[in-house]
Amino acid sequence: MRNAVFLGGAVLLGVVVVVLGIINPRPSMGVATDRLGPAPGERVDDYLNEARASLDGADTAPRWALVSYSEYLTPQQIPAAVDGLRISGVIQHVPIDRVQTPVITVGTPAGDIPALNSAGSAAGLLAAQRQPDQRTTDIARISEARLRAGCACAAGVVVRGTLPELRELASRPGVRAVQALPADAIAGRFAVAPLLPGTIGTVAPTPDDGPVPAE
Repeated sequence: MRNAVFLGGAVLLGVVVVVLGIINPRPSMGVATDRLGPAPGERVDDYLNEARASLDGADTAPRWALVSYSEYLTPQQIPAAVDGLRISGVIQHVPIDRVQTPVITVGTPAGDIPALNSAGSAAGLLAAQRQPDQRTTDIARISEARLRAGCACAAGVVVRGTLPELRELASRPGVRAVQALPADAIAGRFAVAPLLPGTIGTVAPTPDDGPVPAE
């Protein structure tokens, strides 16, 4: 198993990867033929329509999909929030008003335990990184502390399921969007970018002019 940290966009490496961290995703590095999540500058309403359209079809072939939530989830809420589908990645992000905190995608093997441990895995990634300045160091410190404390910080998950299963998941309360890739999409060959719960209007970087909390 390999751990990797990418400063560009999130590329999900599938079940062979234990942890994949992304800090403030940008367009994907490397080869990516498909994408899950909104593009920078895209209108949220356009993305939501795109996500709904991606679930149309009558075939039952399994496919990768991004599930975005209306509110952040705690680690304990994640397994129930996917309605039994296999989780392959959890997007962790510590929301702090007017502070641009890291977005970290943690790849997870099968089973509930890796998803439950995804916040701790994300915290470990932050602890292992060297930060370029004091503000970024302070942001990483508070983000790590809150993740280790089990905060409600999971913004979305990547799952694998059939179109009927994904449509059923999309109808559940608290699910903001489910976007599916074509059935022939290959693990490791698609980019992932989150639709954060607080994002409205247009997808853009969050403000970063607020004070960093001490704890």
